[in-house]
Amino acid sequence: MKKLNLKYIIVAAAVILAAIFPFITGEYYRHLAILTLMYAVLALSWDFAARAELVSFAHTGFFGLGAYTSAVTFLKLDFPLYLSFTVAVLLTIVVAIALGYLTLRLSGIYFAIASLAFSEVLLVVALQLPKVTGGAMGISVPSLFGGMRVYCYGLILGILALAVVVSLYLERSHFHLAFSAMRTSPSVASVLGVNTVRYRLSSFTLSAIFSCLAGAFYVHYTTTTIPYEAFNLNIGVASMVMAVLGGLYSTVGPVLGAIVLKIIEEYMRVTIPYGYMIIYGLLLVAGILFLPKGLVGVQNKWKFLK
Repeated sequence: MKKLNLKYIIVAAAVILAAIFPFITGEYYRHLAILTLMYAVLALSWDFAARAELVSFAHTGFFGLGAYTSAVTFLKLDFPLYLSFTVAVLLTIVVAIALGYLTLRLSGIYFAIASLAFSEVLLVVALQLPKVTGGAMGISVPSLFGGMRVYCYGLILGILALAVVVSLYLERSHFHLAFSAMRTSPSVASVLGVNTVRYRLSSFTLSAIFSCLAGAFYVHYTTTTIPYEAFNLNIGVASMVMAVLGGLYSTVGPVLGAIVLKIIEEYMRVTIPYGYMIIYGLLLVAGILFLPKGLVGVQNKWKFLK
C-alpha cells in the first residue's frame, strides 16, 4: 500500500511539475522542454506501432506529411490553425490506412523497408512540388501564438497528454491482449481468432496520427522547414531509440526515454561542442546492451513502485 501511494504521489508530482514548468523557468529551458515533449509524443507514437510487432520507419514520412499539410493549408488556403491541424490528421488517416492495407501483411525487415520507402517517396514528392511545398527552399509560416512559448508548451503538453490517454486505453483494453498474442506468435493469434491485420492497422494509424501532430506542431513552432529536415530519417530513428531505451510496450517508458535522452544530448552538446555525438552514440549502445528492457525494466527488476 505504501509503495502504491508513493507511485501516485510521484505521478501527481510529475503532472504538477509539467504544468508549472514553463512559468518557473527561462526561455532556454522552456524551448528545451518543448522539444523534449515533442519527442516524447514521437517516441510514444512509435511504441504504438511496436506493440503490434511493427518496426516502422514511416514516422518520418507522417511527421513531414503533418508538417507540410498543416503549413500549406494555413499559409496558402488561409485555414485557421485548428483546421490546418485537423486537415493534416484526416489526410494522415487516409494515407495510413491505404499504406497499411498495402504493407501490413508484410512483417519484420520487409515491412521496415516498405515504411522507409514510403518516407523517401514523400521526400521526393515534396522536392518536386516547389509551387506547393517550396521545393528545396522549404516553406515558412508565422510563429505559433506569436512566439509565446508558454502557449506553445501548453499545446504540445496537451498533445502528449492525449497520447498518454490513448496509450493507457490500449494497455487496459482488449488491444493489450491482442497485441501480446501477436508478439508471442502471430500465426497462433490468428488461429485463435485475432484479426492481426485489423489490429496492426489500428496501431499503425494511431501511430501515424501522433507523428503527424508532432510534425504539424513542429513547423508552426519553428516557423520554417525544408524537405530534408521534415523527412529526415533521424526523426524516426530517434523515436525508436527513445522508446527502446525507455522501455517498450508501456506508457511511461517512451516518455521517460525521451526526457532522459534529450537532457543527456543537450548537456553533452553544451559541454562537449566537438565530437559529442560520438560519445552520445556510445552511451546509446551501452544503454541498449545493458538495459535490454529499458529504464522501465530496471524499476520492474527492483520492484520499485510496485
